[in-house]
Amino acid sequence: MAEPLDNYIDAVSKALALPVEEAWRPAVRANLEVSLRLGRMVDVFALPDETEPAPIFTA
Repeated sequence: MAEPLDNYIDAVSKALALPVEEAWRPAVRANLEVSLRLGRMVDVFALPDETEPAPIFTA
């Protein structure tokens, strides 16, 4: 049975026409797991309602 991330890897690689070799799958899955874990940390970080976006600096 395929794991949800394996299904995601298949769908995205097909949508982008980007082949993913079987040997790369463990590394791709590991990177996605880390990205999802870090994304969850950002998502659950509570900001006060009065928080303003940072200004944009250009050179």
